[in-house]
Amino acid sequence: MFEFIPRITKASSVNSAPRVALFTDSFHETNGVATVSRQFADFAQRRGIPFCCIYGGKETRVAQQGSVLTMELKRSPASFPVDKGLYSDPLLSRYKNWMLNRLTSFQPDLIHITGPGDVGILGFWMAHCLKVPLVASWHTNLHEFVSRRLLKSLSFFPGDWRERVASFSESQVLRALVKFYRLAYFGLAPNATMVDLLRDLTGRNVYLMKHGVDVDLFSPARRERARNGFCIGYVGRLTPEKNVRAFAELERKLVAAGERDFRLLLVGEGSEREWLKKNLRFGEVPGVLHGERLASAFASMDAFVFPSRTDTFGLVILEAMASGVPVIANPDTGSRVGISDRRAGFLSEDFTESVLELMKSDALRQKMGCEARRFACSKVWSGVFEDLYETYAVGLDTEEVRNRLARKRASLVQR
Repeated sequence: MFEFIPRITKASSVNSAPRVALFTDSFHETNGVATVSRQFADFAQRRGIPFCCIYGGKETRVAQQGSVLTMELKRSPASFPVDKGLYSDPLLSRYKNWMLNRLTSFQPDLIHITGPGDVGILGFWMAHCLKVPLVASWHTNLHEFVSRRLLKSLSFFPGDWRERVASFSESQVLRALVKFYRLAYFGLAPNATMVDLLRDLTGRNVYLMKHGVDVDLFSPARRERARNGFCIGYVGRLTPEKNVRAFAELERKLVAAGERDFRLLLVGEGSEREWLKKNLRFGEVPGVLHGERLASAFASMDAFVFPSRTDTFGLVILEAMASGVPVIANPDTGSRVGISDRRAGFLSEDFTESVLELMKSDALRQKMGCEARRFACSKVWSGVFEDLYETYAVGLDTEEVRNRLARKRASLVQR
């Protein structure tokens, strides 16, 4: 075990924790990577652990709050959108010397990047310049996103041709991602399937990085039911890779089954939003919600349906469960979160039958909601990051790294 990283508890010595510099491609945005990054910084601050968080934003600024140093980098006019509210700046390398000076003062023991975006590439560069281990975590199946979006954008071409183009593009993007992740000392992934796949493709050690949920913010206590009708909910990007058009099929089947007293609450933004507004009779699409408004929307749902097949984890599933809401997802997605069929919800290819079963039994809905809340309460963020620090210890436990860090510790003491 890596001697300077015991399990990080409130009683642990601050000096025993590694000095981590996190280069994240999302921080203020509304997505899973941003949530993980913000929670990581909050954890380090609560525990008094030296931590540096670097991300892109609207202005360049440096701030120190307790043990946490944050560096926001203003993106240039050359930035281009890669998703709703998410940008990439090909000129971010202009911060190289500025960043090196500040990181040299911070003295990171390792650099952790969240992916191959502009900030992640800058983090790779800094790790190379400072000669510190690079850790790369996998959060998004970008290759599958490219495939799903191509299938939609090329809809006017023959089906076979579209499938071939999408399949070829997916394989090429995956190849590029694998080459990037091979640059890391070791990798992290949010589910066992992705851990095994990355380990096989990169030839590097890859470890599980769990995800968590804020059970104080997301809680059944925030439930508000000013309106009648069974509420079927979803939270996330309204984009092709999320398979959100499945809600139109779900609505059609519920109506065919004789149901009218229900509504579909789809929270989020994306290219499919206008299509959903036009094609759902019982749909409400309020856009992006934050904080307590989002927590109240979750808690006011009677069922949470997650049709995506491309998510590596799906943090919103845990947020729905923490809110006491039964979850309905396809078996692959649900298993990544650890859901058992017919306990906290349903793992099924047929969302309609599962929704109908919940609509017809309030007792079942309440029972599954209680089980969902219990499950989510075992996934709090503090445990996630305590485990992550132990993973750093295992992944970096080599003689080379031990000797390097021993020299660094000795140098810091002499100062």
